[in-house]
Amino acid sequence: MLNHIDGKGKDTLERIARRVMVERGFQTDFSPEALTQLAQMQEVHGGTGGAIKDLRNLLWASIDNDDSLDLDQLTVAEALPGEVVRIRVAVADVDMLVKRDTAVDEHAHQNTTSIYTAGKIFPMLPERLSTDLTSLNFQEDRPAIVIDMMVDAAGEVQNSDIYPATVNNHAKLAYSSVGAWLEGTGPVPDAVMAVPGLADNLRLQDRVAQKLKAKRHEHGALDLQTVEARPVFEGDVIKDLQAEAKNRATELIEDFMIAANDVTARFLHDKQVPSLRRIVRVPKRWDRIVEIAAQHNYQLPAIPDSKALNLFLTAQKAANPVAFPDLSLSVIKLLGSGEYVVELPNETAPGHFGLAVQDYTHSTAPNRRFPDLITQRMLKATLAGSSIAYKQDELVELAAHCTQKEDDAKKVERQVAKSAAAMLLSSRMGDRFDAICTGAADKGTWVRIFNPPVEGRLVSGFQGIDVGARLKVQLVRTDVEKGFIDFKKA
Repeated sequence: MLNHIDGKGKDTLERIARRVMVERGFQTDFSPEALTQLAQMQEVHGGTGGAIKDLRNLLWASIDNDDSLDLDQLTVAEALPGEVVRIRVAVADVDMLVKRDTAVDEHAHQNTTSIYTAGKIFPMLPERLSTDLTSLNFQEDRPAIVIDMMVDAAGEVQNSDIYPATVNNHAKLAYSSVGAWLEGTGPVPDAVMAVPGLADNLRLQDRVAQKLKAKRHEHGALDLQTVEARPVFEGDVIKDLQAEAKNRATELIEDFMIAANDVTARFLHDKQVPSLRRIVRVPKRWDRIVEIAAQHNYQLPAIPDSKALNLFLTAQKAANPVAFPDLSLSVIKLLGSGEYVVELPNETAPGHFGLAVQDYTHSTAPNRRFPDLITQRMLKATLAGSSIAYKQDELVELAAHCTQKEDDAKKVERQVAKSAAAMLLSSRMGDRFDAICTGAADKGTWVRIFNPPVEGRLVSGFQGIDVGARLKVQLVRTDVEKGFIDFKKA
C-alpha cells in the first residue's frame, strides 16, 4: 500500500497547504497572545433577562456536513394562520466572546475565513471557540442572534425582525441523511426520530424553503448546479475524488440563509446604518454567455438579464440534466466573482446578479467568515442603540481586504485540491479524458475532466478554445508540490 513516503499522505498535503498559505499572506497558526486569550475564555450559556428572549424550548436543529463541528446556525418553523409560516434562523453570537481588536480577533481579521484544504482545515477561530464555546452545539444553551421571518404561501417574506435570544440545539443533523429522507430515498434519521415533533417541523421547513427558492427564481435568481469534489482517503492515503451534489437538505439551509442575509441587509439599511454588502456585479462577459446559449439554440438578449438567463438555464437543466453541471460551471466562470462593498446611508450599493436580490450581506456564518462577524457587530450595536461598531472608512478598507483574502483563500484551496488531484492522477500519465473548457484568458486556458472531476491547464492545442467548449485531452504532466496538472488537446 502507498504510504507517506510515496507522497500520498495527508501530511504532504498539509505541508503544501501551509506553504501556499504563507505565500498568500495567511497565518497558519494562532499567536501566543491569541492562545493566552483563549485559555482565559469562559463558556457563555446566554441569558434570559432584559431584551434577550428565551427560545430554548423551540425545536431548533442544525443541519450541516457530516463532519462539521463549527455549527453557525439553527433553524425552526412555526405554522401560523392564513398559510403563513414563521421561520427563525439562530446565528451563533460569536462576538459575545470574540471582541474587536483582541488577539483572537486580529487573527480572524488577517485571514478573514476558515480555509478548507484536503490536508487540513485551518479555522478562522481557534477550535475551542469555533467547535465548542461559540458553536451552537447539541444540547447546549447558547446566545444567538435570531432572524425572524414571516413567509406567506407564495414564498414572500412579509415581515421580519432581528433580536438576541438564548437557544438550544435539540438535534445535530447531517445533509446526507436528512436530504435522503426528505427526497424519499432514505429513512428518517435517528436524531430526528429522537425529538418529538421534529420530523413534522423539518417537513414544514422543507416546504417553505422550496417556496422561497421558487420565488427567488421567479425574480431571476440563477439555477446553477456544479460538481464539487472531495478527496476520499483510506487512512491518510488519497484513494479517490468523490463528487458532491446538492439535495433537499442543503437547499433548505441555503434558501433560509439567503432569506436571512437579505433581511439582515434590509434591517441595517432601514436603520440608516452602514453595512458590508455581498454583491455580484452585472457580468462583463455577457456576450460569451449569449454565445453559449446560441450554441444550445437559445437566444438571450444583448443586455444582461438574470431572468432571461435563468429561463435558459432551467430549460437546459430539464433537457439535459447530465450535462447541466458543466454548463453551470461555464456560466459561473463568466459571471465573475462575488465581492464585498459598503453601502452607506442614503446610498444604494449594487445588488447580487446571481441571486437577483438588491439587498444582500453575509451574516450567518460568523465562526467561519470575518465579514459575518463584522455584520454581527454592526447588528448588535444597532439593536443596543449604541455607536456603530465600525466607522465608514474602516468598513471600506475591510470590504477590500475581505474580498482579497477570500480570493486568496480560494486559490489556496484550489491549489491544494490540485495537489491532491495530482497525487491521484500521477499514475495515469498519457491517459485521455473527455473535458470542458472552464477558463480562457491571456494567462492560460483551463479544462476540467469529468472522471475524476479534476481541473488542469491546457498547455497545447488551446488556440480557439473558449469557456464551455467540449474537447478530448491527454494528461502530460503532474506536479504534486506545485499543484500542476497539465493536459494537451488529444
